Amino acid sequence: MAAAEAPLTANEYISHHLVNLTIGRGFWSLHLDTLIMSMLIGVSVLGLMAFVARRATPGVPGKLQAFVEMVVSMVDTQVKDTFHAKSELVTPLAITVFIWIFCMNAVDLIPVDFIPWIMEHVFHVSHWKAVPTTDPNTTFAMSLSVFALIIIFNIKYKGVGGLVHEIFTAPFHSDNLLLQWVVLAPVNLVLRLIEELAKPISLALRLFGNMFAGEVLFILIVLLAGIWDGLNPGSSVSFIGHVLLSLGWAIFHILIVTLQAFIFMMLTIVYLAMASESH
Repeated sequence: MAAAEAPLTANEYISHHLVNLTIGRGFWSLHLDTLIMSMLIGVSVLGLMAFVARRATPGVPGKLQAFVEMVVSMVDTQVKDTFHAKSELVTPLAITVFIWIFCMNAVDLIPVDFIPWIMEHVFHVSHWKAVPTTDPNTTFAMSLSVFALIIIFNIKYKGVGGLVHEIFTAPFHSDNLLLQWVVLAPVNLVLRLIEELAKPISLALRLFGNMFAGEVLFILIVLLAGIWDGLNPGSSVSFIGHVLLSLGWAIFHILIVTLQAFIFMMLTIVYLAMASESH
């Protein structure tokens, strides 16, 4: 990005791209760019899936229908292989998680200056982070939603009594009641708390860390090529270098974008499967 008076320095350029458009202060502050991009992508994905569903034909499918059916079939197979209880929620949830996260991650493949440049020159917004999953607020919101479902599934399939019994008697169990409830029960409780809290934290930080690192690398590639004055390259040589470096990393980054969406989806299914099964 470029300031009105002079080009940004390298440090200013990096800082500029890592600042969210924020309203409010402290805990109650909101990242408007994250919220708007997440909702736009979500509505777009929902609209696309509804469009394909309305135009679906039982005969030979078109390319778009075939692609959507392939994705749905892949997710459905993963759910059937992993989740063995009966639930009408898990498969739609897994499909939503995979496609939504994939599309949010895929925004990272758009040149880092493109969307911020549009927001600055068209909407006069000074800061705009275009990739929602590079904001830990997004990843933690999704992981906490999964965590809430884990608790709900635990209670649904095990009951409150069964859940409490499992918390205090697994993994260490003894037929000696004194040993079990005085010595082993507190240990089991601590281990269970660590296990449960690790799930949302690992889900959120894994997705955020990988996507944030990818975004930073795209920014560093711009600096390495020697152009950071908005979309105005300093020379044709530096511009060509920027394109080649960005293209190389983008091709590799497609794998990361897809893999992170798949891992988040699979861990969601696994955690819900664990919650639906007794120890």
